[in-house]
Amino acid sequence: METRGNFGSKLGVILATAGSAVGLGNVWRFPYMAGQNGGAAFILIYLVCIILLGLPGMMSEFIIGRHSASNAARAYSNLGKHKAWGALGLMGVITSMIILGFYAVVAGWCLQYLYASIMGGVHGDAEYVKTYFQTFSADPIRPTLWAVGFILLTHMVVVRGVRNGIEKASKILMPMLFFLLIVIVIASCSLPGAMKGVEFLLKPDFSKVDENVLLEALGQAFFSLSMGTACLCTYASYFNRQTNLLKSATQIVTIDTVIAVLAGLMIFPAAFSVGVQPDSGPSLIFITLPNVFQEAFGNMPVVGYVISVLFYALLVLAALTSTISMHEIGTAFIYEEGKISRAKGAWFETVVCCIIAVFCSLSQGAVPDLGFFGKDFLSNCDNFTAQLLMPLSSFITCLFLGWYVPKKIVRDEFTNWGTLKGTLFPVFLFTIRFICPICIFLIFLHQFGVI
Repeated sequence: METRGNFGSKLGVILATAGSAVGLGNVWRFPYMAGQNGGAAFILIYLVCIILLGLPGMMSEFIIGRHSASNAARAYSNLGKHKAWGALGLMGVITSMIILGFYAVVAGWCLQYLYASIMGGVHGDAEYVKTYFQTFSADPIRPTLWAVGFILLTHMVVVRGVRNGIEKASKILMPMLFFLLIVIVIASCSLPGAMKGVEFLLKPDFSKVDENVLLEALGQAFFSLSMGTACLCTYASYFNRQTNLLKSATQIVTIDTVIAVLAGLMIFPAAFSVGVQPDSGPSLIFITLPNVFQEAFGNMPVVGYVISVLFYALLVLAALTSTISMHEIGTAFIYEEGKISRAKGAWFETVVCCIIAVFCSLSQGAVPDLGFFGKDFLSNCDNFTAQLLMPLSSFITCLFLGWYVPKKIVRDEFTNWGTLKGTLFPVFLFTIRFICPICIFLIFLHQFGVI
């Protein structure tokens, strides 16, 4: 079997792991959630949730991954001293495969829109833009090909290994993403009436804060950081022994949050300048915003064209940094446990995810009955992973590390074997033993509408 790779620099660790967390959710969910739930008040609550749940949850997976320096399933069984614990890591592997399958469909839509923007195809009135998306997403061929193409693009990065593939790509993709975001934010905020959008996002309105807002912020903190997918655990297995886990986790959640807020500053000023109230989800990205950019820069068609192209390029980059991490989880598991080459492991992962992607894509209109429980196949994959597998995996992980793994092992990893101050260790241990499981249980109940 091939020797395992590892990240070659601290910057590689931060950018690759932050890239796994930064995705389409930062662009189409966070700004909407913040805007509708009290603006800066929501952002402040979100930051508290990050400290209570995000940071300790990320640290937990980092400790498990780095300690064993192996794929997720083996990491859990090694640390738990029993093969049965490997099922928890395997759950993360399966979760990531399903997510990559349906995520690639939406990423493929982004590729189509990038192509259409370059060719000048997404222009017309609001009704045309809406019809364009509905017609395209219901097509049996094009969206499916784009989805498969996106997985193959991801495969090309992952198959090159950790240092030459994932790390190298992250060092290019993440700065590009940040640069594009800043350019569009500046353009958006320079529009007439744009400050109303900035105020909507950043002015605290505590009157909107209720228990529902608290639970939504908690859920956003959980899902934004890729917890429960074995992603953080797998990437941490490539960290070296000198990596400061707490410092790295703090830097990663900071980057993730800054990008999410910048996404809001990109969307709301432009939307408010043309009097459009943004929604969330695919309709924001593929129906609302193309029309917003078109109207907002109507007097400057060249600027409007450039912004539209840059926006979809940004979405493709955000999606790619996430799909790379999702792909690597399964690839590492398959080639290590199957004792085959990385290339073969990557191809196995690619084929499985392409099959899931084909079903998800066809269920969006081409084959209307492709689904179950009254929902299409893609929605079922999304619900199954987000409502059940991810919270369940994280919940058990916190209990596993907090109560089952010997305290000395956890402390040694936390303090890099005594070379770092362990002042916050008792706080961390208390949090993963009590606070994190309670938070995740509340998210679980909220997802199912119990609270």
